[in-house]
Formats: sequence, structure tokens, C-alpha cells
Amino acid sequence: MSKRFMDENFLLSNETAVQLFHNHAKDMPIIDYHCHLSPKEIYENKSFNNITEAWLYGDHYKWRVMRANGIEEKYITGDADDYDKFLAWARTVPMIIGNPLYHWTHLELQRFFGVHELLNEGSAPRIWEEVNRQLQGPGFGARDLIIKSKVNTVCTTDDPADDLEYHKQIKALPDFACIVSPGFRPDKALEINRATFKPWIAQLGEAAGKAIQDYSGFLDALESRVRYFHAAGGCVSDHALDAVMFEPATLEEAAAIFAKGLNGETVSEKEEKQYKGFTLVFLGKLYNELGWAMQFHIHALRNNNSVMFGRLGPDTGYDAINDGLIARPLAGLLDALDREDALPKTILYSLNPNDNHVIASLMGSFQGGGVAGKIQFGTAWWFNDNKDGMLEQMRTLANLGALSQFVGMLTDSRSFLSYTRHEYFRRILCDLLGTWVENGEAPDDPELLGNMIENICYNNAKQYFNFSQPVR
Repeated sequence: MSKRFMDENFLLSNETAVQLFHNHAKDMPIIDYHCHLSPKEIYENKSFNNITEAWLYGDHYKWRVMRANGIEEKYITGDADDYDKFLAWARTVPMIIGNPLYHWTHLELQRFFGVHELLNEGSAPRIWEEVNRQLQGPGFGARDLIIKSKVNTVCTTDDPADDLEYHKQIKALPDFACIVSPGFRPDKALEINRATFKPWIAQLGEAAGKAIQDYSGFLDALESRVRYFHAAGGCVSDHALDAVMFEPATLEEAAAIFAKGLNGETVSEKEEKQYKGFTLVFLGKLYNELGWAMQFHIHALRNNNSVMFGRLGPDTGYDAINDGLIARPLAGLLDALDREDALPKTILYSLNPNDNHVIASLMGSFQGGGVAGKIQFGTAWWFNDNKDGMLEQMRTLANLGALSQFVGMLTDSRSFLSYTRHEYFRRILCDLLGTWVENGEAPDDPELLGNMIENICYNNAKQYFNFSQPVR
């Protein structure tokens, strides 16, 4: 007999999994330690005119499958009416059974709006009316959705030159019991061969209050911005390492390479490796001093469709999984920090699942210092953010490390409705452990496993990032 679609025991295949989820995972609060939510929209408690605005604006996950379903671009990123865009999405949803978006779509309808009807072209008018009626009432602003989702900590993604003004204003809100912490994302500081490098250096100098003339001034400016973020409550950095580059270099070598980049000269591949390696080590030492966690997001291949990049720009659904060798340069980078007793807490993600065992084995070479799970194998990311990807990541971590010390899920999202992904993750986690129990591969010890579930869902991240509830 088949199970009812997405009932209360969705993704839970046995009684142990059911008990673990409902007794230990379901009601745990959320720490979203990496996302792309807008601090401005959080502060303003942004409201949404309709479900298209809340769901489809900026969501390149949905845009990709709409294109795969033959939807014209005018109904995706173009100037079509919001209702017509919603209808286009409703026509797409029945075509993507097996894609996590099918589950996420219906989870969001159920959890936020109490809508349990399947979304398709026939149900679209009714769902449009009901969801929009709720969105236009009280309790559906950006901050409201965060609180409804039991989120008590959010780490946004912010450029080092950002003034963090909205973070400061959020902190002063008297009635918002959620930490919103800035995340330091200095990718433009590292990409010395991109056209954005020189203009961004000028922006960094302006933010730091001093024109940058050389590498020493550049490092001073970076340090001042890290400390500025720290004073504003920052405790995480994030680096997009589309290719992992590391080559040992002296300060003098890095300074000479920086000067070439600042002058608009081409920097060789070896020089780029040296420059990135020295700069990352400098930043890593600073993160370690301040007790921050450093995140590396590895192996994205971005902006592959040059025609559509020219029309729409980045982050519009034309990225893919990169490949390449990461073991030696990543080991060299971590080792360079460890040799100076300056390796910070570090979370490693790769978009390429072929890297899973490389990362999980490599991180074991740098654990220590009395910090539980100091080096983390980050949760399944982006194209791996699905049932199979999550299971593979957790099984690999369990096989090669300590799954009990895992800091768990994040949304990596621009949507305020995406917090159901934590529920999705928690159900998959509980089913994995429940299946091990049912198969005799793990002890049937509710206290042991319940504590493990609660730690992975929340407690480990709280301890790892040193988060505490804001004082009001």
C-alpha cells in the first residue's frame, strides 16, 4: 500500500526514524550560518505583493527547470505579468517529480500557507488567490517569516566594502529576537585577473578610509574591514574557490604580484597561485585570532552561457559543477596555516561530489586543538542539495570522520521561504540513523541518538560559531 504524498512522516521509512524526527528534530530552532538574504529586506520586514515575488524573483534553481520545461524567458526573467509567470511555474512543477524543487515547493505551500493541494495548471488559480490573500495580511513580512521558521541566527553574505548599516539597524530593533550576523566574502580581493579587481580595490580603500597604493596598504585595509565586521557581530568568512589555488610565496613576491594586478598587467597562473595563497593565509591567521570560522566553497563553474550572461548577468541559472585537482593545493593551504598554529575553524564544501572523499579524508589530517569538529565537511551544496546528495555527504562523513560533530544544514538561499530545507534535511538525517538502527548497524538507544540528532540540527552549530541569543 502506497504512502500518502508528503504526509507527517514524509521521507521517514521506519518507526525509529519517525520517533527521532518528531521527538528530537522537528521543533529544534534553526541556525542559518550561510545564506544570501538581504539585510535591507530583513530590516524593512519586506512584504511581498504576490507569491511570484516571494518565490520566483531571483530563484535561479526554479529558472533552470522552467527553461528545461520549454518555458520562454519572458515568463522567467522577462517582463511577463507576475500571474503569468506563476502559471508558467505551475505548469513546470508536475514535470519535475524527482527534483527536490518538487518537494520544496509543496513543503513551502504546506508549512507557510497551509495549502496541501498539489500545484499544477488546474490548481494554480486557487492557490494564487489563497496564498496572495495571506501574503497581503499581517505576519508575512521577511522578519515574520524568519521568526515563524524558528530561526534564531542568520549569517548573511557581505562584501568587505559594505558599511553594514542595515546590520546595525537590525541589531537595534527592539522586537526581533534573531541574530543577523554579517558574513565576510572577500572574493573580489582574490580575483586579481578579473576586470573588477582594480575598481574594487578603490572601493575597499574608501571603506577603510585610506587609499590603497601597495600590498601592505591592501592587507591593512583587509584587516581593518575584518575587524569592522567583527565589531558588528561577524564571526564567519566565506570564500568562493572555484579553483583551489595555492603556491608558497614570500611577502615580497606577493607584493610584486599585487602591484602587477593593480597596474592592469596580466598575472601568470603561478603568480595567481602565489598571490591567492599568501592572501588567504594572511586572512586565515586573522580569522583564527578572532575565533571566526572560515568557509571554502569549491568547484563552481560559473557563467557558462556567454550569451545569457551578457543579457542577464551572473547568478541567473547558468552555472555548473567544475572539476579539477584540489587535494594538493587545499592541503598546502591548510598546512601553511597549521604550521603557524593559526588554522581557524574551517568548513569545506565542494560542488563536485567526486571531491567528497578527498575533503572528508583531508580534513582528518588537520583536526585537533581540542576543538570538536574543527574542520568540517560542509553540508551538501547547491547541485548536491537533494536527498541523494545529502545522504552521500553524511555517509562519507560518517565513514571517514565523526558525524556526531557535524554542524548541519544551511539554506544558501535568497528566499525567505526556503527554511523548509532544514526540515527536508532533518527528515533525511533521521531516516538515515533510523535505518541504521532497524538494520542493527546502530544501537537502539533513543537518548544517544536523540542527543545526536539535536546536536546536528542545532547545538553543534551554536557551539561551533559561539552564537548566543541577542540581549534586548
